Amino acid sequence: MPATTFELPPQYAPHEVEARLYDRWLEAQAFHARADSPKPPYVIVIPPPNVTGVLHMGHGMNNTIQDVLIRCARMRGREALWVPGTDHAGIATQNVVERQLAREGKTRFDLGRDQFVERVWTFVRETGGTILKQLRTIGCSCDWSRTRFTLDPAYTRAVREAFVRLWEEKLIYRGHRVIHWCPRCLTALSDEEAEFQDETGALYYIRYPIEGSERFLTVATTRPETMLGDTAVAVNPDDERHRDLVGKRARVPIANVVVPIIADRAVDPKFGTGFVKVTPAHDANDFEIGQRHGLDAPLIMREDGTMGGNGGSADGRMGGSRVPDGGSADGRMGGSRVPDELVGVDRFEARKKIVAMLKNQGLLEKTEQHQHGVRHCYRCDTVVEPRLSDQWFVRMKPLAEPALRAFHSGEVRIIPERWEATYQNWMEHIRDWNISRQLWWGHRIPIFTCTRCGEAWADRADPTSCRKCGGPVAQDPDVLDTWFSSWLWPFATLGWPDETPDLAHFYPGTTLVTDPNILFFWVARMIMAGFHFMGRKPFSTVYLHGTARDMQHRRMSKSLGNGIDPLDVVQLFSADALRWTLIAGSSLGADIVLNPDDLETTFAPGRNFANKLWNIGRFVLAQLNSGDGAGGGTAGARWAAAKGDTVAPPAELTLADRWILSRLQATIREVTSAFEQFRLDEGAKRCFDFVWKELADWYVEAVKPRIASDASSAQTVLVYCLDVSLRLLHPVVPFITEELWQRLPGRAAGELLVTARWPEVQSRLIDERAEREFALVQESITASRNLRAEYKVPPKIRTPFYINPPNEEVRKTLDDSREMIILMSGSANMVLGPLPNLPGGYAVLTVGAPAFVELEGFIDVQQECRRLSGERSRLDQQLTALAAKLSNENFVSRAPADVVAREREKERDWRFQRDVLDGKLKSLGCS
Repeated sequence: MPATTFELPPQYAPHEVEARLYDRWLEAQAFHARADSPKPPYVIVIPPPNVTGVLHMGHGMNNTIQDVLIRCARMRGREALWVPGTDHAGIATQNVVERQLAREGKTRFDLGRDQFVERVWTFVRETGGTILKQLRTIGCSCDWSRTRFTLDPAYTRAVREAFVRLWEEKLIYRGHRVIHWCPRCLTALSDEEAEFQDETGALYYIRYPIEGSERFLTVATTRPETMLGDTAVAVNPDDERHRDLVGKRARVPIANVVVPIIADRAVDPKFGTGFVKVTPAHDANDFEIGQRHGLDAPLIMREDGTMGGNGGSADGRMGGSRVPDGGSADGRMGGSRVPDELVGVDRFEARKKIVAMLKNQGLLEKTEQHQHGVRHCYRCDTVVEPRLSDQWFVRMKPLAEPALRAFHSGEVRIIPERWEATYQNWMEHIRDWNISRQLWWGHRIPIFTCTRCGEAWADRADPTSCRKCGGPVAQDPDVLDTWFSSWLWPFATLGWPDETPDLAHFYPGTTLVTDPNILFFWVARMIMAGFHFMGRKPFSTVYLHGTARDMQHRRMSKSLGNGIDPLDVVQLFSADALRWTLIAGSSLGADIVLNPDDLETTFAPGRNFANKLWNIGRFVLAQLNSGDGAGGGTAGARWAAAKGDTVAPPAELTLADRWILSRLQATIREVTSAFEQFRLDEGAKRCFDFVWKELADWYVEAVKPRIASDASSAQTVLVYCLDVSLRLLHPVVPFITEELWQRLPGRAAGELLVTARWPEVQSRLIDERAEREFALVQESITASRNLRAEYKVPPKIRTPFYINPPNEEVRKTLDDSREMIILMSGSANMVLGPLPNLPGGYAVLTVGAPAFVELEGFIDVQQECRRLSGERSRLDQQLTALAAKLSNENFVSRAPADVVAREREKERDWRFQRDVLDGKLKSLGCS
């Protein structure tokens, strides 16, 4: 075959294609969205990955889904904007740099705040863009000209504006309460950042001597180390067992302090013995009890998780706690509560020592195994410590109300719907948000306090003196929770608080795609921020996709070592193979299970599909070499002129042509609908079925004999089908589809598939009759193939094929397609009429037409009879044994019901198989 511009290499080489095509898309600014465009916008903001991050399979899944949606919207005529960017990730990034310093034998305190922050900036400038570059490798079509970073100057201005507005609206306040504290990160955490993990621990029953008597009361606790901070023992006022002790006093072991016995309805009388220790500085519920009863709240643990004496916090300042370690909330010191031998001891080691001390003193009654939820830091997995502290909070209830109304009205929807109840419950019971973090990396809280008069205020600029008395000012040392900056992401990335063209055209956005794990961290807060600062929702739809898991259904993670590097998959197979597997392998919101130990099996389906698509493209494009001229012949010229708007005139179309064109219209409709409903897997699989099963397996095979003589219809239909298929597949597998599409005739200079039109259903090509008739042809061919395979007729042997049509309509359909049926069924000829009285295989078509393959003279009928008779004899023996088993009353009465049911089902299956064998023996005339 002469080489032409349409001919493809025999093998697809993705590594030679993908980088070249991506550069071409960038050069053409194919991903750039224009704020002055007349097209309706379609906007997605990327969940900003940590600036320290590198691509993992969770990113691969999340961003591939977003890219499918954005590419589809772009092709459907929307001004599609996908905003990329990264998050400064306060805790995570600071931890990374602190680990670097630790390897140098230093801490951040050795550098001081300014030098440490500059050290982090140096790290971020060197490595911060890594993950964004990696996203390009998997084909992400972001508008890179709009890349944002949450510590960019413009974004920082937006964060500060949001804080000051909330301050002015009295929605930010200073709170003194028990918060979640990470002793490893040395910072407060929000409720959502302190994640529960089920653990098997111990419940310790400790005896507290009752003052003025020889009696004891027994308290059950999971954290005996905190007993040193007890300021009361509480019972439920309705607990008759202990009512007589209310008003008396008990002595706290080891701490050797006397505390009151009080009654409070917060106590669960069913827990432990009904007595609970009250430790207001180290338990949120206890703090509330302490507030009601006017109890002291001594801190007996330092910020680093060691048992505390008098003095400052772990970093030498008052910092996050705002009260001295070992002291109480009202300034009274509690250091004497901690014995000298426990000062500086880690909390868990102190627990062991305290339990041993209690045993020695005869005050440990017993220990029980106890299953309970323990909060861990979401960043470093350290067990979180409840700790009394002064922190900055946002009042969330006023912010949640409009977001809830929008949810109830359907203005904002969440899919899958199973997450709606979770979202609603959290919003209805929302708690105030602790937004201060005791870190150095991040947006510093813009609260300024006069060191002379004590005036405190939030400011949009750094003041040089007190606004009240002119005295010197100091800025709050803490930084804002990272999520405080990212909750502004949908509009701060577009230029807010300025009224920019981007903000006017692209806000509100359209779709948010993310993991359910940050539904509260980020999604709900963005919705609240959108309504509060912009007066409108930030997006219409939240799509919560599933999680990448291993074969044991564990979430893939670095700590477990069970992840898959997406870049490894790209290197081994291709970006398209990665994308195909992730999209086709998971349904709406469902997890995807991948095998990190067998990448070949896991990602081969995507690679195989790409190879099949390449071969189909090679075949179609090769046909353009035939005809009456170079550069594509008649079909190529006609297609170039039509540019996909038409195919051949109706009179030139055969049944196969009309069938494939009609099936393609159904495919366009079904794929479009699936993508609109976020059922991306169904859309991808429908494309797969059309290209592989209908176009390649049926139409291509059916038209091969016509190619040389019928260039005006078969070839043109082929090119049209390939063009539309590539358009439909492009969002999922963008590289190979662009490479093939560029080889089609009729492309204008610079025209790209990435910005081409999405296919629309052409009603005139829908042909239900053609689909019914071709289905009969398919069934006839399949029946012949199955019968030949059933009786092991070698492929090279062509046998007569008989069909007895029940009516003239069926006869005409089969007769018109005679040549196709004979060729594709492997038959020598096809006879329409009464079946001969010869040994052969029978089948009945759905239209009631008996079909028959003549076997005599083509196979050894007697040998086949012996084989089938042997199978029937073995089956009879098995049925006889099974019948005896089922008639045995001992078996039926004693065996589990499900076992008996399975045996009866087996008997039914074997009887059916015997009937099938009987039919075969009869059709072959076996004696």
